[in-house]
Amino acid sequence: MSAIEQEQEPGPGHGRDVSGASVEQYARARIVTDSPDAGRAVPVILRYEDRSAQGAQDGRSGPDGEGGLVRVTLPDRGEWVFPRELLERGLRGPVTGGDIRIWPCGRVQAVIEFHRHTNGATVVQFDVKALIRFLRRTYTAVAPVTPQGVTR
Repeated sequence: MSAIEQEQEPGPGHGRDVSGASVEQYARARIVTDSPDAGRAVPVILRYEDRSAQGAQDGRSGPDGEGGLVRVTLPDRGEWVFPRELLERGLRGPVTGGDIRIWPCGRVQAVIEFHRHTNGATVVQFDVKALIRFLRRTYTAVAPVTPQGVTR
């Protein structure tokens, strides 16, 4: 068995576009630690919010310019938010953005290191296929467009 179990979990929102140009995907990853629970796969929720589409509706650009934000939620550990572009670059080579570091680990895995000022770092290992699938879905998600002057 590989170090990463990628199978998506069944459940609400499983692999579907949740609203407009938002994407939610369930994945499994491994927390990298020296504890007895090391190697145990945990469920992770990957979300994407297209801020450029929202900004266009509001007449302004999103907080990270073009594109949007990725949210990674880990059970009992919290949620981290960062630009999609950081995840893309981190799959090709080591990058740091704020309290997050991402780097490839061999050809089939990637590591994301999440820092919190209060309780150190959480290091998570993902199957690259899951992250690439998620990124592809973020580009294919299209916000509904309503023509100007048309009321429903």
